[in-house]
Amino acid sequence: MLKIEEELKSKILVLDGAMGTMLQRNNFSEEDFRGERFKDFPHPLKGNNDLLSITQPEAVKAVHRAYFQAGADIVETNTFSGTTIGMADYYLEDLVYELNFQSAKIAREVADEFTDKPRFVAGSIGPTNRTASMSPDVNDPGYRAVNFDDLRIAYKQQVEALIDGGCDVLLVETIFDTLNAKAALFAIEEVKEERNLEIPVMVSGTITDASGRTLSGQTVEAFLISISHIPLLSIGFNCALGADQLKPYLKRLAMNTQLNISAHPNAGLPNAFGHYDQTPEEMQALIREYLQDNLVNIIGGCCGTTPEHIKLIAEVANEFKPRQILEKI
Repeated sequence: MLKIEEELKSKILVLDGAMGTMLQRNNFSEEDFRGERFKDFPHPLKGNNDLLSITQPEAVKAVHRAYFQAGADIVETNTFSGTTIGMADYYLEDLVYELNFQSAKIAREVADEFTDKPRFVAGSIGPTNRTASMSPDVNDPGYRAVNFDDLRIAYKQQVEALIDGGCDVLLVETIFDTLNAKAALFAIEEVKEERNLEIPVMVSGTITDASGRTLSGQTVEAFLISISHIPLLSIGFNCALGADQLKPYLKRLAMNTQLNISAHPNAGLPNAFGHYDQTPEEMQALIREYLQDNLVNIIGGCCGTTPEHIKLIAEVANEFKPRQILEKI
């Protein structure tokens, strides 16, 4: 049995919080994003947070370190947009393997600094900015900006680099289109088979609004069924909603699965300026309700969450036993 699976039997594992929220505190300029290596690159690079793993690695390491110090058991690599599809916006498709490898490598280095308890690195695999099951053009509903094979090839490259860089687990997250996620999961299974290795896989979808559906229209139950053929470490939800709004969907998930459940909600809903105002104490109180209701095995934060949020989440997680998985009758 893999180490993270052993840990999940005895405790609730704490995932880190937002990477982007923390990196934004540095107010990096275009020159900072470029570093020496890309100083003459012909296209703007500001905003490409994944690139900072190469041009500002100490800043990324500092974020990982802050989350581990706050009590996180798992940190995510800085690779949310790390596919050729995501990097096409910056004309950096050729850099994808290196971006993912370096991001995993520096997260692994920081994890290995902590010897008090097992610390894990999750390779963050985002949804890309294109969707395989819907058209981006309302006037041409049959059009697709990307197809399954495009996604599978792009994800496979990302997965190989994340594994090579030292990830313990792969996290396919912020899933708004299940077809995209299936391409990622297919790519992971391909790599596992080719390399004859096992690596745990976490899946985390996104409920986009009060309808309780993903962007591609699936309910909680439909989402669960459509990926249940893949062996998974956990299934859960992240982003779009705060802990309060996410709770009913986690309850429905808990009633219908034997898998471990993860959640990393936002720090509430954004205000009119797009900022997140929920305090660590407010979020901790909501997460306490999750734990009292036996809903999760892995808990962390998404947009707007900081090491201060994760510290209080870790404190309350330590008070509870992990969600008991009910055997099917």
